[in-house]
Amino acid sequence: MNFGLKLIYRAERLFSWSKYWTLRRFTRPGQAVLGAVMAAAFMGLDTESSVGYQAFTLLLALLLVAVLSGFYFRARFTVERGLPRFGTVGQTLSYRIAVQSRMPHPQSGLALIEDLADPRPSFQVWRDFKLDETKHVRPFRLHQRHRRNPFKFATVKEVAVPSLTTDQPAEVAVEFTPLRRGIVHFTGVTLARADPLGLFRALRIIPLPQSMLILPKRYGLPPLALPGALKYQPGGVALATNIGQSDEFVSLRDYRRGDPLRHIHWRSWAKTGKPIVKEFEDEFFVRHALILDTFTERPHSEVFEEAVSVAASFACTILTQESLLDLLFVGPQAYCFTTGRGLAHADQMLEILASVRPCHTQPFDLLEQLVLSHSNAVSGCICVLLAWDEPRRQLVRKLKLLGLPVLVLVIRQTGEVRPLDPGPMRDEPERLHALEIGQIQEQLANLR
Repeated sequence: MNFGLKLIYRAERLFSWSKYWTLRRFTRPGQAVLGAVMAAAFMGLDTESSVGYQAFTLLLALLLVAVLSGFYFRARFTVERGLPRFGTVGQTLSYRIAVQSRMPHPQSGLALIEDLADPRPSFQVWRDFKLDETKHVRPFRLHQRHRRNPFKFATVKEVAVPSLTTDQPAEVAVEFTPLRRGIVHFTGVTLARADPLGLFRALRIIPLPQSMLILPKRYGLPPLALPGALKYQPGGVALATNIGQSDEFVSLRDYRRGDPLRHIHWRSWAKTGKPIVKEFEDEFFVRHALILDTFTERPHSEVFEEAVSVAASFACTILTQESLLDLLFVGPQAYCFTTGRGLAHADQMLEILASVRPCHTQPFDLLEQLVLSHSNAVSGCICVLLAWDEPRRQLVRKLKLLGLPVLVLVIRQTGEVRPLDPGPMRDEPERLHALEIGQIQEQLANLR
């Protein structure tokens, strides 16, 4: 089985490389001539009853002349790229590249091509993806959506470069559309120039390694009355920007036996001649838990990617309110990240979500333990789940038994129309929502 898959894998790699090389090397007219050469070669097999071989000979000669003249390109260039810090999946961004010639004579007719790291996966990753896709494919479902290549990082448009001289650099704007979250690696920039016939291009590759973090896609959310009420937070974490107790300051008062020495207000003691301490007030505020389900056996799961996007959408919405947010999920270990009200910003939460990966090695019980250990501090929970099976229902049931309001969002594949069994949400069915891939934005807009 592995031998057969390896043959297919090698064939796919060869085909993808051939396609990549052809699109880079041949211009649009050159690709048309190349296609005509192949068609003429097929039709000219019978030289007695067809004159296709004559067209084949002429077109092949044109291509050979173009290829031989197109390989000569010894110009030297200096390139600087100004990348933004972040991008977002599906949103086209623009950045500028400055190009300067180091040749004494002008350089014209150039095109700029961005070079990204090779997105082709290893055999092991490719095999796991193909076997999973075969296992879950539904060949008789007419409404099945076509899934894009999960290994492709981004699409970058080729850009024409103005005429260059030694003393006058040019700037070009590059349009870049990320297709997946995570880190995109740029390896260099290629400058291409077509031969005199305009069929084949000579390439000059300038190494220019850089990287950019791609944040998850976000959906627009309506104004939400999120579950939860004010809750006492020991230590006043809400206004803390450093580690330690940080209750809200109220006033100054005389020292009493047992007051901590770190609360002494030294300036007031120096003025009055007696010890004065700072008085603080305990704080009550809303603190939400955003629970992200990462447990899936499917590599490159589309359901998981949408779950991350939904979690990112809620993270951005909650952080605009006067509340804290605890992001809880499990990767190689259990993680809890707290943001809001001076502790962190939305960008930091999105950076974390950009790097989240599915969990294959840990049991679901680890997420349950993590959530229950934080239940005393939170006012309410938002659960973004990949399924609605018994372990996940059990987690929600325990949260409700603790008196916590819960909003449950279950991500489902396209075409799954069977209604969810309310289970522990039977008393609040309006807080249990199924989000179907392809309609998530519309279904989120109906949340109340």
